[in-house]
Amino acid sequence: MGRSRETELYGPVKAFLEAEGLEVKAEVGPADVVGIDGDRIVIVELKLGFSLVLLQQAVKRQQITDDVYVAVPRWSGRQGWKTFRANVGLCRRLGVGVLAVSDGGTVEVQAEPGPFVRRKSKARRERLLDEFERRQGDPNEGGTNGKIVTAYRQDAERCARYLIEHGAAKGADVAAATGVERATRMMRDNVYGWFERVGHGEYRLEDTAVGLFEGDDEVASSK
Repeated sequence: MGRSRETELYGPVKAFLEAEGLEVKAEVGPADVVGIDGDRIVIVELKLGFSLVLLQQAVKRQQITDDVYVAVPRWSGRQGWKTFRANVGLCRRLGVGVLAVSDGGTVEVQAEPGPFVRRKSKARRERLLDEFERRQGDPNEGGTNGKIVTAYRQDAERCARYLIEHGAAKGADVAAATGVERATRMMRDNVYGWFERVGHGEYRLEDTAVGLFEGDDEVASSK
């Protein structure tokens, strides 16, 4: 069963901090939970879920101490973990620690407070640049609702138009004529259901797909 009140998080969090050697009190000044051990001050903000308000509170508490945590119920299910992990990543970037509290009262440290070391992903950077370079023109509007014309789709459209004009053809010939180096693989994978294999490495356009391209130089992105 999930928790219905933030106060239900307090007991487990207090016990966790006391096990770390801190003296703990609730609702001290602006903070939900304060732990003291000599010069060390730990602040924990309690919430039943991640929110902008929670993050704003945590960042504001950093004016008092660097040891600031947020405590929220532990995630449930695969999608819950995916969302939780994304929020933990955001907290790390803010220098805020994260405590996950299970229904049984176990407290797990998901992130420690402290400076965030930014790391760039070379693979993600290269994928973005590759998509940008291969994209023909600017067929989308920023803030789209998911109907995106990608470079992959544009390449598939070029292959399809070639087959309309020339009929069934070898993938190598399509690649040479259109400049789509991965033409054979794309037609084999047939992501959009447009292509039909008629021989070894040879493909034609499905009859049901012909109407999408005939008489139109560009395929409408809504189709």
